[in-house]
Amino acid sequence: MRIAIFNQKGGVGKTTTALNLGAALKRAGRPPLLLDLDPQGHLSSIHGNAPSEANKSLFAFYQDLSPLSALEVAWDDIGHLLPAHQQLIKVDSIFGKGPAILNKLRLGLEAQQAAPASRPVLIDCCPYIGVLALNAIFACDRLIIPVSTDYLSLQAADHITRTLQVLEPVLKRKIERRYLLTRFDRRRRMSDDVRNKLRERYGDDVLDTVISENVAVAESPSLNRDVFQHNPCSPGAHDHKNLLNELSERGDL
Repeated sequence: MRIAIFNQKGGVGKTTTALNLGAALKRAGRPPLLLDLDPQGHLSSIHGNAPSEANKSLFAFYQDLSPLSALEVAWDDIGHLLPAHQQLIKVDSIFGKGPAILNKLRLGLEAQQAAPASRPVLIDCCPYIGVLALNAIFACDRLIIPVSTDYLSLQAADHITRTLQVLEPVLKRKIERRYLLTRFDRRRRMSDDVRNKLRERYGDDVLDTVISENVAVAESPSLNRDVFQHNPCSPGAHDHKNLLNELSERGDL
């Protein structure tokens, strides 16, 4: 199962969702492959020892036709990582948006996963629609859209939904999506308002699990840790464990 984590708005928790959902999978005995498709490389920086050379990153997959299997690096307590590099920003201008480039990641993952077919794949996307995000959308089985509990994020979710509707005739399939509320603060009325509006618009595609505003979730990336390493008893760790359980029960993982 391949899940892309995408929102065109920054600061909604894409990278922390990929990181901590990956860590929850590892603890459940299903170590995933994480892809960092963001030229900013936040997920790769949390790894701590990811290669810094472009030819050892996902850029080499696009530019040099390196197989994905040759670019994987082990990640203790999670699984494996395909690291980003700032050179990924060039992919749009170098390759355009033809069918071959838009399906490149899907075909690369299919070739790579012939052996460990059951390994989950989590793709941390860049916060804009371009070749990299489209690669992730074309390659994924499910899309998780993190929505922080503010009204601008709600508008961003609507914008993404319209974008996906435009893409579906090209893909010839419905892009299955799950809306995940992040930075949820039960003390704020706005959090409940955003949740209610999201459910009115997207119904059962909105996950019941919410990721609460939590110090452990916010702090752990700066220490090169996932939330389970940093504070396994924290509400943030509990929330991400619940997220994995819900996705599994829905058949998304």
